[in-house]
Amino acid sequence: MKKVLSSLVLLICFVQVHAQLTLDLESGLAFQGYNDVKIPNESDATEFSFNEDFDLQGPVIPFRVRVGYRFAEKNLLSVLYAPLGIDYKGAAPFDIRFQGTLFSQGEDIDGFYKFNSYRITYRRDLVRTERWTLGIGFTAKVRDARVKLSTDDLSAKKDDLGFVPLLNVFAAYDFGGWALFLEGDGLAGGPGRAFDFFVGGNVPLTDHLSLKAGYRILEGGADVDEVYNFTLINFANVGLIWQL
Repeated sequence: MKKVLSSLVLLICFVQVHAQLTLDLESGLAFQGYNDVKIPNESDATEFSFNEDFDLQGPVIPFRVRVGYRFAEKNLLSVLYAPLGIDYKGAAPFDIRFQGTLFSQGEDIDGFYKFNSYRITYRRDLVRTERWTLGIGFTAKVRDARVKLSTDDLSAKKDDLGFVPLLNVFAAYDFGGWALFLEGDGLAGGPGRAFDFFVGGNVPLTDHLSLKAGYRILEGGADVDEVYNFTLINFANVGLIWQL
């Protein structure tokens, strides 16, 4: 019992000395490149483009929350919550058959696109010097997606909840006083792909708080029997990073 207690005390001391908590808050503006949809894919459904065939409703202001736990200096475990919802509206430019429902040309349609992301990431820093940090890891992502079309009389939607394994990369260079860094998740192969990368810089405001700003790209989709959907969204982002 004494050995067990001694081991627990040593572990607690180790964690207190070598562990670091990080809270990363991010927001900004989103600018859509494309959002092409055909659901179901292998059917007489109509392919349409949210951003070309309909009007975006208001600015898209996303936010993200990431909590990180660094231990043993070179290991990072983090959890991310990144919701995203986009509203569209407009008259159908042609007949649209979606999820077995026919939306006739000229009908006023409300469109909704949701792509919420929940991720757990483990990354290890392979290079860690005074200037450079290079790391690689694995991300387990759960996507919660929805595509919906509706009018006053009709409504159809497609929900997609699934698991996606991704590779995680991180690279940073410290200029002394501020740093430039690239981080993100991505993987391509088979019928789909997913990329989410941020490049920017961060400047310390206090000993524990930093300001970050940069560009994020979110791109991907799938071409399978149930769904054809590929989306590109660009983000101009700012955020705060708090370290304990």
